[in-house]
Amino acid sequence: MMALQGKVAVVTGAAQGLGKGFAEILLQNGAKVALLDINEKAGKELETQLNEAYGADRTHFYAADVSSDQQFKDAFQKVLSKFGQVDIFCNNAGIINEKHWEKTVSINLNGVVRGTYLALDHMKKENGGQGGVIVNTASLAGLGPLPPSPIYTATKYGVVGFSRALAAASEWAKYGVRVNVLCPTFVRTPLIDSFNLEEQTGQFIGLSDFTRSLMEKFPALEVEEVAKALLLLVKDESLNGACLAVANDGAGLVSFPKEISKTPVSL
Repeated sequence: MMALQGKVAVVTGAAQGLGKGFAEILLQNGAKVALLDINEKAGKELETQLNEAYGADRTHFYAADVSSDQQFKDAFQKVLSKFGQVDIFCNNAGIINEKHWEKTVSINLNGVVRGTYLALDHMKKENGGQGGVIVNTASLAGLGPLPPSPIYTATKYGVVGFSRALAAASEWAKYGVRVNVLCPTFVRTPLIDSFNLEEQTGQFIGLSDFTRSLMEKFPALEVEEVAKALLLLVKDESLNGACLAVANDGAGLVSFPKEISKTPVSL
């Protein structure tokens, strides 16, 4: 198991919700944590709160929009200047917005790719890096479709596929970097309210009853439960390319088919 004492972690979307929970559990296990978020006020307040709780200068906040290549790179360089290294990278920033769907793709998928490549470039052994682990936050919607949110579904499928492919590439090329993906069901965070807002759901607002029935079937998890799952993906060094689903009946590693099964059709 990877010991986190003295390790440096970066968490995106860290100012609230899952990101805040991830930062806390990493701090509790001995890591230093760089918080990245677009919300400067909440981020700075959280920095103060966490340093009071876990020790002075254990955490630092950096304002960054993960959809901006320049802002993300600048923030990463500031993290390296402050902490000297990065060992753990959690790409967690995400939104639900079916109305402005290109923004959703830009944050949920492009932002994950951007953060993963920044971390990989720093960590991989062929560049003189020390190795490390990247955990990307997807969703159960990355394993099975969420009909009221097709774009959100697409981005989360993309995060799952990208992470698994890169994990295999890292293993083959001996980068020394593990890449895992976290797929929780609904989580009790501010993001969950997006499903009820027309400005976020757009043309799919008429499916709000369907969404409510799904939420009854899959009641929202607490942030702390998902944070424990993240910790497993970070610490267990046997896991690379792992996809951990987290729902009310517990957490489990997802098995993917080795071959695609087909039902023959006449063309």
